[in-house]
Amino acid sequence: AGKFYQHAPTETSQATLASVSPVFAVMKFDKEGNTTYFEKKKTELYQELGLQARDLRFQHVMSIATRNNRIIMRMEFLKAVITPEFLLILDYRNLSLEHWLLNELASQLAGEGQLVTYSLPFEFRAIEAILQYWISKLQGRLNTLQPQILETLEALVDPKLLSVDRSKLHILLQNGKSLSELETDVKVFKETILEILDEEEVIEELCLSKWTDPQVFEESTSGIDHAEEMELLLENYYRQAEDLLNEARELRVLIDDSESIIFINLDSHRNVMMRLNLQLTMGTFSVSLFGLIGVAFGMNLESSLEEDPRIFWFMTGIMFLGSGLIWRRLLSFLGRHLDPPLPPHVPAVLKKSQPATGRVEIKTSLKGETFGLSRNTLTNQ
Repeated sequence: AGKFYQHAPTETSQATLASVSPVFAVMKFDKEGNTTYFEKKKTELYQELGLQARDLRFQHVMSIATRNNRIIMRMEFLKAVITPEFLLILDYRNLSLEHWLLNELASQLAGEGQLVTYSLPFEFRAIEAILQYWISKLQGRLNTLQPQILETLEALVDPKLLSVDRSKLHILLQNGKSLSELETDVKVFKETILEILDEEEVIEELCLSKWTDPQVFEESTSGIDHAEEMELLLENYYRQAEDLLNEARELRVLIDDSESIIFINLDSHRNVMMRLNLQLTMGTFSVSLFGLIGVAFGMNLESSLEEDPRIFWFMTGIMFLGSGLIWRRLLSFLGRHLDPPLPPHVPAVLKKSQPATGRVEIKTSLKGETFGLSRNTLTNQ
């Protein structure tokens, strides 16, 4: 009775933990592309597969690992377990993912798609199908962002615009953020494949059929090395990820260059407005300077000049003429200090001493130096 009383809490706790264990919605694909659906608890699933609990952990990361002749692939929300006989997709209830599973993956595994590994064992097809789906998903995101970014930049870089549309800048900011997220995802995907390519033992472990089927092992030793096939497969998608990352970087450089052009255009328009403001200020100063004459004649003081009827037109002419001359003088001073300097004057003698044939000979000599001619040969010419 004492022993039973001691073990009772342990059995109760185990039953409680088993009851709260997460349940996976699993989609199973065999070599012929047949699909079955079922739900199973995490404890039961990893025990049947010979895995550990941490191998089926919910993690939105990217990794490719092997354990107990099983391949565990995590592509963020896509989690798969590959064996030599079947493929398991865990938690497939996603709209985009479910569409791919039902319409493409089954036919690809059955040999009706565009995979290049149909002559190889089943795990090659499964790995290629998942990598192809993920790289096409990344490429689709870039194809969606690229025209939007180019259209927004074309509208912002127009030099005729005196101001920048804030709505366009908001769209560009959102697209730039999405592009940064895409670059991060591509880098993680590329680094995940690179980690496998740097480990020969991991590449060997990915070839599941090589260790389970003796016939496959004999064929590999007689000339068909499945490890090299797996390495070529991973290198292919590593190269595609590198090309995709280069396209994203070029788009990022284009955004940075366009931002510089936008700032230059805004600075140019700002300089024009500042120069116009300065010109108007100088004009106001000129008019105010000679307006002192009218202020002097407007005082309640008597002189002999106000008796002459012609003095009004004379003084008004002096005021306008003097204001115009001062304004022109200030504008010429402003132009000398703000306009860019002219190129240095080239004497006519130097122009005559450089005929067109001489320029052609110089260009020819430079081309010769580019293609490997020595300095002595160039000097002789």
